[in-house]
Amino acid sequence: MRLQDRVCIITGGAAGIGAATARIFAQEGAQVVIGDVNENAGSQLVAELGNQAAFYKVDVVNRQHVQAWIDDVIARYGRIDVLINNAGITRDGLLVRVKDGELVKQMPEEDFDLVVAVNLKGVFNCTQAVAPYMIKQGHGGAIINASSVVGIYGNFGQTNYVATKAGVIGMTRVWARELGKYGIRVNAVAPGFILTEMVQKMPPHILTMMQERTPLGRLGQPEEVARVYLWLASDEASFVHGAVISVDGGIVMGT
Repeated sequence: MRLQDRVCIITGGAAGIGAATARIFAQEGAQVVIGDVNENAGSQLVAELGNQAAFYKVDVVNRQHVQAWIDDVIARYGRIDVLINNAGITRDGLLVRVKDGELVKQMPEEDFDLVVAVNLKGVFNCTQAVAPYMIKQGHGGAIINASSVVGIYGNFGQTNYVATKAGVIGMTRVWARELGKYGIRVNAVAPGFILTEMVQKMPPHILTMMQERTPLGRLGQPEEVARVYLWLASDEASFVHGAVISVDGGIVMGT
């Protein structure tokens, strides 16, 4: 029961790694607060977890919406101990595609802007809303940001996604410097290829390629990332601060 009676917020908590995290945190005694745009999946997960969980439909891009959500969580539970900035999306595409020397396609500006808004500004919005409450509480807290292995090594066809995940690492290091004096630990996790619901829908040859790129010879499970979130959120990681922990089976991203 490493998170007994702690209030833990998980963005993007309705499915994938977020849902696995919600389940494990609840098993460890936490009061889990899930924020997600997927109302159906979120409501089903809360029904599964019972009184230890609550769901809010939240768009992390909307600053006012995020602030109202966090204010309501404080009014309801009186504290926030852990923030997991897990929400994220992809809109993959090449920067430019050229055939016979002529431009035939490029990454749409709206795809770049949307991924930046969710994956980067969303993390900023949620952290800036939560941090003042954590400071005021006076007993510290833990903020854990979802980066990605591609934020460290880059990846073909993911200019927008890589920019956000590298940016998350940068923000993590800044916030570790700024918030450490309040006892708030800030860390990032960088998953590799993880077998979420979204990944399971990919063509078999893509899944095979992912496995071949991973030295352990398999894809990761959502629970394997969630357990690292758990460790970072718990007192067991009490002196881990400003770190970026890869959960990737040893992968080094190539082209």
